[in-house]
Amino acid sequence: MRYSKSLYLLILGLLLTACGEHPIVRFYDKNLTKTTLPCLALSVFPPDEKASKTIKSLYKFKKSCPYTLHLSTKEGIICHSFGNAPKKAMSNFPSAYLRLDLNRGTTLLYSYYVDLTHEPNSSDIKDAFERFEDDIKLSSSSN
Repeated sequence: MRYSKSLYLLILGLLLTACGEHPIVRFYDKNLTKTTLPCLALSVFPPDEKASKTIKSLYKFKKSCPYTLHLSTKEGIICHSFGNAPKKAMSNFPSAYLRLDLNRGTTLLYSYYVDLTHEPNSSDIKDAFERFEDDIKLSSSSN
């Protein structure tokens, strides 16, 4: 059976981008861009003093807010996609990630995720939060 060249290129592209270093941003509530959030609560998991200190320096979080920003990081991960052998052999392969999720109660409203080739650091957290601020309107009185 013969396949077209474009199909081969599509499959190759999917295999080589199964894990990547560019942030993936998703809005689960399309009305979120039309709303100004009055405040944010913060959850950091796993607990990380450096990560907490960094993100708390960027925004004044309020424990009683109905909107919670969840910051999560992980190191030492392995992407198990079978198509990643060429990428693993030819480049730095992601071994960590950073994720920001915005929830109201148990409802996920927004997600930011990025694969990293290094342990998540304050610069990565700042970049993620700046993107979050670009995407979501926050009340200026809370900063």
